[in-house]
Amino acid sequence: MKFSVSSSELNKGLSTVIGAVPNKATLPILETILFKSEEGSIKLSATDLEISIMQRVEADIEEPGSIAIPARRLLETLRQLPNITVFFEVDDRNSILFKTDKGTYKLAGDNADDFPEVPDLMDGTTIEVHTKVVQQAIAKTLFAVSNDDLRPAMMGVNFQLGPNSTQFVSTDGHRLVKYSTTEMTTVKEQSFIVPDKALALIQKSISDESTTIQVNQDHVSFKCGSTQLITRLINEQYPNYESVIPRDNDKYLSISKDQMLSTVKRVSIFSSSTTRQIRLQLDTDKLTIRAEDLDMSSEAKETINCDYNNESMEIGFNAKYLSDVLQNIDGDEVSFEFSSPNKAGIVKPTQNDKSEEMLMLVMPVMLNSYS
Repeated sequence: MKFSVSSSELNKGLSTVIGAVPNKATLPILETILFKSEEGSIKLSATDLEISIMQRVEADIEEPGSIAIPARRLLETLRQLPNITVFFEVDDRNSILFKTDKGTYKLAGDNADDFPEVPDLMDGTTIEVHTKVVQQAIAKTLFAVSNDDLRPAMMGVNFQLGPNSTQFVSTDGHRLVKYSTTEMTTVKEQSFIVPDKALALIQKSISDESTTIQVNQDHVSFKCGSTQLITRLINEQYPNYESVIPRDNDKYLSISKDQMLSTVKRVSIFSSSTTRQIRLQLDTDKLTIRAEDLDMSSEAKETINCDYNNESMEIGFNAKYLSDVLQNIDGDEVSFEFSSPNKAGIVKPTQNDKSEEMLMLVMPVMLNSYS
């Protein structure tokens, strides 16, 4: 096998697929990237057996072939090179020689036949969608995914495809996000859970205007331009999240998002480092946010203007969870819906785009009584 390629283009391609190379591989072959010649290009493939990423890089192919090359050593070398042409040559013993005008480098490769096969999704459902829709959905839901191994269904985002809209749902038991868009639809309804690691890699690697999504019973593929990511789905039953969304809210609060976010962040500095508890006191057209840390004899209180016309109520939240929710709300103003101090608060942007709808939920915390 012989080919030449731009070092910067190869570096970009390797940087995309390296996300699927495990840090501690159970099999040595998983620490390599498969190079396979195609007409006018090299197809790069990496996998950890759960996620596979493929990327095509333009190349001048002198002799076709394939080889599995140690991933990190090659990438680290290329990152130190300027944008120059790199010449690769592979012999029948899988020895790799690559040369530039700067020097010569040698690596021991692995037989391409030993590299794991990529799943075939030919029998799946196919959806064409604008890439910005996928990126927006991931950005709005990924932060609320659980990292609890005991609840695997919640370690990904639940895609609920339908003929009128698609819902993306994530929750960790403390927060819940439901993002809906009418810009992604399918003829028949279908639900599946995509792992958070795969979604984080998709967010980094797709950039072209259009993305093709293919899904079958076990895998989903996201293909955008010359990049394709295939991941195994989480085959678990997603929790019945609709049952935890309060339906009897009678208290409504509207407030400046940025003002509330900055206040929460300041006041939370004085909260307990263990509980991160803050308390919200709702009164007519004003919101008081307080925190204290008895162990450190510290406390803070701020009052900000808002739009609220109902009976007074005090409710507690974890400051980090509330901050995360506020940071992921679009627009200048945010709306809250409450019913009682022991039920979840619903958070929404005051104004939604016509094609999308956003609902977030934050579970309250039990307040300790202090004056």
